[in-house]
Amino acid sequence: MKVLLVEDEPDLGSSIKLKLSKERYIVDWVLDGTEAWRYLEYDEAEYTLAIFDWLLPGISGLELLRRLRVRGKSLPVLLLTARDSMADKVAGLDAGADDYLVKPFGMAELLARLRALQRRSPQFQPPQLRVGNLMLDYGSCTVFRQQLNGDGHAIYLTKKEFHLLEYFMKRPNQIVTREQLLSHLYTLNAERVSNVVAAQIRLLRRKLSEHGCDGLIETVPSMGYRFHPSNADSTI
Repeated sequence: MKVLLVEDEPDLGSSIKLKLSKERYIVDWVLDGTEAWRYLEYDEAEYTLAIFDWLLPGISGLELLRRLRVRGKSLPVLLLTARDSMADKVAGLDAGADDYLVKPFGMAELLARLRALQRRSPQFQPPQLRVGNLMLDYGSCTVFRQQLNGDGHAIYLTKKEFHLLEYFMKRPNQIVTREQLLSHLYTLNAERVSNVVAAQIRLLRRKLSEHGCDGLIETVPSMGYRFHPSNADSTI
């Protein structure tokens, strides 16, 4: 799951990003509202959740919310603020916030509120994703291949491999480009190596092949890649 974090306090922002990363979130962290709006305009659909501080340089968190909702975007947003009056909470919720967290707060509460947002959101990803005979388990970062006898064969993946396979499984038989995969796997401000997507796909293919899943990911010359879930239908 990918989160846009907009927080201009460096210590708090780095702490939140570190905690979310340990919980297997991919986090884009920006320090002002103007940059955050560029991220959202670039591809709001890439994000599962957003965390906005209320008071930000450039565009405020409240204005970011209003812009999103005016455009009809349903991205779940948690608003962070030191304002704790009832009038402020009402203003934040009326602007389009899905939840409201007053500073200072504990990381355990932040994580709990994010989980609650995911459960309430139509964008919430279920604990498991099934495509054909393959099943991704979000809790264990594992893919299971269902055999004809009903048993599930576990294939343990790294975080990057898991997110890569997840992206393909949500787009069966569709061509996806290198740029789409790069955007999904890495934050926008991360340093990106030119062959990183090909390298990750090579590692994922090797691991799937070791468990009898050959031919799942096809290279489409000059276009990208395509995932064929039917190629996992044979027994191990």
